Amino acid sequence: MPDGSRPSALPGEIIRRKRDGAALSGAEIERFVAGIVNGAVSGEQMAAFAMAVFCRGMDRAETVALTESMTLSGAVLDWRACGLDGPILDKHSTGGIGDDVSLVLAPALAACGAFVPMISGRGLGHTGGTLDKLEAIPGFRTGIDVAEFQEIVCGCGCAIVGAGDDVAPADARLYAVRDVTATVESVPLITASILSKKRAAGLDALVMDVKTGSGAFMAGLDDARVLARSLVSVAEGAGLPTTALLTDMDQPLADAAGNAVEVRHAISILTEGRFDPRVEAVVTALGGEALALGGLAEDGSDGARRIADALRSGRAAERFAAMVRAQGGPSDLLSRPDHYLPRAPVCRDVFADGHGVLEAIDARLVGVAVVGLGGGRTRPGETVDPSVGFTGLAPLGATVGPGARPLGTVLARTGPAATVAAALLRRACRVGDAPPVPRDPVIERIDAASAGVN
Repeated sequence: MPDGSRPSALPGEIIRRKRDGAALSGAEIERFVAGIVNGAVSGEQMAAFAMAVFCRGMDRAETVALTESMTLSGAVLDWRACGLDGPILDKHSTGGIGDDVSLVLAPALAACGAFVPMISGRGLGHTGGTLDKLEAIPGFRTGIDVAEFQEIVCGCGCAIVGAGDDVAPADARLYAVRDVTATVESVPLITASILSKKRAAGLDALVMDVKTGSGAFMAGLDDARVLARSLVSVAEGAGLPTTALLTDMDQPLADAAGNAVEVRHAISILTEGRFDPRVEAVVTALGGEALALGGLAEDGSDGARRIADALRSGRAAERFAAMVRAQGGPSDLLSRPDHYLPRAPVCRDVFADGHGVLEAIDARLVGVAVVGLGGGRTRPGETVDPSVGFTGLAPLGATVGPGARPLGTVLARTGPAATVAAALLRRACRVGDAPPVPRDPVIERIDAASAGVN
């Protein structure tokens, strides 16, 4: 048996050492990850490893090694042959409700001279997924091969796709096990999972949107801060300059929650000058940080101004239209969104039982209501209904009630489904007499220095 200090090649011994609280070597982690890909590590062993990490944690060196090993378990995009004249940048969110930031930010970054190969995901739990939103657009393809992905990014400045089978396959297999073994909420495993896919995209820099509040996976601010610091620290250790922003998810970010309705909301920002102040604050802050990291702005404030200008000038809209067209969507989507985006047949305003001020919103319940309507999944592989959701969601501090503003409008496939969703929306909203203290949607900035990276 190993003496507890020498690296072990046996999966069971690696699991035992982590179970007992030892720090694994880079070689041990590399062997274990290789075993996930080649079949030498069984599903039971992956589950045991995930639980050992969940219970015992990993230090920074271990998490960097896990990130790098999972990155190198598949293809890593190389952009040098493309001769691009700008940095390769991306953004990643930990998930929220009414969060259509990616749809606006990717083309805005492209309009500012960046190239954005955004590898996104589907809805998870109560949170929406960027791929599900984009697939509400008729013909839009999120599953494209690496060669076409790079061609679209080079030509349009941005593309938003799903991770192919050859991108970080070790992460995909380990995540599938974590999803059913109560080990998702592990900071080292979350960190390595996110960053391995981003590293595989061949990025020059990354900006992270770490949500906190009732609608976030990390509801507590302290927990979100721990995750953000881990992401920044490990990314820097893996050679990927990263800044994280903690953003508020104590209410839906936009006033729409669902798939087609969020695409419609994003299009209104890009084309109609409908600048939802909370969405704009998050988009410009994240975009400003990304441009600064990529050398396209002097600092985050300068970058935020450049992003705002790209939105108001229509340049971001042009990039979005080009991306949609290149990925199979209609060429006139931006001028005829209502013609293409599906809308559920039942449309019903939802009023609070009493009159007053909207004091609090359980954003998670709003997300649960969208899932219940069919806008998310309750089982893996389930079909999503893109047409359902909520529009016109009232913000905190709004005066609501009979004869005043509704809490929102539900779009449902059937009357009974609308009734259930309306009841959940009412339960999610607390109406009273005290206006809440306004909260900036961007709460905190965490860079390498504040994450403790030397």
